[in-house]
Amino acid sequence: MSLPTTSLGATDFDITAVGFGAWAIGGGGWAFGWGAQDDTESAQAIRYAIEAGVNWIDTAAVYGLGHSEEVVARAIADIPASERPAVFTKCGLIWDRSAPMQPSRRVGAPDSIRAELDASLKRLGVEQIDLYQLHWPPEDQTPIPDSVGTLNDLKKEGKIRAVGVSNFSVAQLELAAQGGGVDTLQPPFSPIAREVAADVLPYCAEHGIGVIVYSPMHSGLLSGTWSAARTSTLDDDDWRRRNPDFSGDRLTRNLALVEVLRDVANRHGTTVGAVSIAWTRAFPGVTAAIVGARRPAQIDGWLAAATLTLTGTDLDEIAAGIVATGAGDGPTRPA
Repeated sequence: MSLPTTSLGATDFDITAVGFGAWAIGGGGWAFGWGAQDDTESAQAIRYAIEAGVNWIDTAAVYGLGHSEEVVARAIADIPASERPAVFTKCGLIWDRSAPMQPSRRVGAPDSIRAELDASLKRLGVEQIDLYQLHWPPEDQTPIPDSVGTLNDLKKEGKIRAVGVSNFSVAQLELAAQGGGVDTLQPPFSPIAREVAADVLPYCAEHGIGVIVYSPMHSGLLSGTWSAARTSTLDDDDWRRRNPDFSGDRLTRNLALVEVLRDVANRHGTTVGAVSIAWTRAFPGVTAAIVGARRPAQIDGWLAAATLTLTGTDLDEIAAGIVATGAGDGPTRPA
């Protein structure tokens, strides 16, 4: 199948409006894992997405402490290089294998970035990374311009095709510009987590930075299948058990917003998840959305978002629902 594509910032990539997110397929046993996963099902999900027309995959070294990249490699290994999806991955999070449940250190040192790249290339079984992203702003005293400068050096050397960052503020993007700038940004964005719509998205639109948002269904909460009881069934090492959006009053407000989205979905003959993703894509500056899946059937729940366009009436209704439910923070509607 083929899906419509759009340019990713100033890069030479034309990407589909949705990409396969490989966070969850990293499995459990680490600080931000999603519990045990079946690697065969994960690889099947990636292949299913590719066959459906999705032409890019987003992963990271830290997902499963290297395991997600290995599963991605397994899924694409026998696809001819000219037909493979683009593979995006990330660096800058260093873990301790003797304490996998401890949060990783945010490291931006040039030598560390280069070593991480070599490790990712090996795990992915490729000779070049399509988009290499600094996962978080560094906290090891490395200046952001130095970290981003290293990424730009790697681009000049041909080891990566494009430079990206994730979870950066406007001020941090300004610092990144001093290191040669970035091609892309990856921020969290959903009808619940809306903060970046206030300043980050307009900044990226103004400066030609491509934006691929993550968790547009808020890590499954806006899939349309979540319930208050579901949280209690999560594996003990699933990070969502510790996230306040998945329990108490916040969960109640979030699930009330799901019902608002469901009304819109029913009008379009689609799913709540597809509406959630399409809502993020309605904002100027957003290029595409990263959407996770752990088995092929889950992809059917969000693939329609690649072609779904919400109307002004839909956006007004969702904005009113956000206000009425009190779910999340940030702007409620694209300008």
